[in-house]
Amino acid sequence: MVEAAAVLKHGSRGVAAALVLGFFGVIKPLQFYSRVLVYLLLIAGCGIYGALASIVLTLAGKQGLSQWTTARVFYTLARYILGIKVVISNPEALKTRPAVFVSNHQSELDILILGATFPQYCSVTAKKALKYYPFLGWFMTLSGSVFIDRKNRSDALKAFDSAVKKVNRDKQSVFMFPEGTRSYYQEPGLLPLKKGAFHFAVQGQVPVVPFVASNYSKFFSFQKRIFEKGTIEIKVLDPIETKGMTAADVNSLYEKVQTSMKETVDELGYGSLYNDKLK
Repeated sequence: MVEAAAVLKHGSRGVAAALVLGFFGVIKPLQFYSRVLVYLLLIAGCGIYGALASIVLTLAGKQGLSQWTTARVFYTLARYILGIKVVISNPEALKTRPAVFVSNHQSELDILILGATFPQYCSVTAKKALKYYPFLGWFMTLSGSVFIDRKNRSDALKAFDSAVKKVNRDKQSVFMFPEGTRSYYQEPGLLPLKKGAFHFAVQGQVPVVPFVASNYSKFFSFQKRIFEKGTIEIKVLDPIETKGMTAADVNSLYEKVQTSMKETVDELGYGSLYNDKLK
């Protein structure tokens, strides 16, 4: 029994040492898995922080800052621990309030991008299933996220109606990924956008603010099992007003945003690997 415990102890130390070496790229085959593990631990830790911060900020009448402060803490930790830097062009547009913010959606690493860009007094919309996820779901519930049951059109419309009222009443912005799913593109590209975000913006008579992230598959890719240091460039486009628009204008708004985001995706190209110290 004692011998088995000793073997287990030494085995655990060996696994931990291997993961550490993998994280720093010494054991290359383990690098992806080690860094993903750290990424997930950061999400879990910040989820707990966010849940606690949400309680405090809600009691202080500042619930709208819950997701913003959690996002910034997560990005700060991820930037220095994982070495992923985000550079933002036209950051002033992120101060538009209220607004519907939309972005391209490449992979699970986009949580880090939201960490760097998420505006104050803004909440995400998310699938209802996420509500029941440990840590992340707890935080999202406490911080006032809008959950949508995509399987039930009636419930989804009710969720949108309630969110529009919140936007107008509290000047609370919302964030959406209009592609609807992660693209996992290995080269710069954009999936066809879904129109929900644009119906929402027109219904609320608030501007749409698109922003686009460069393709980061050179240093993060699930398919290729790559997770290294790198720089992601974000370009925030100017707000597109919707005042006076009706449901009949949603298609033209959609096409305008789709075109501008696709052009920006092509313009930004790839994010870059780097090994320099973060400044």
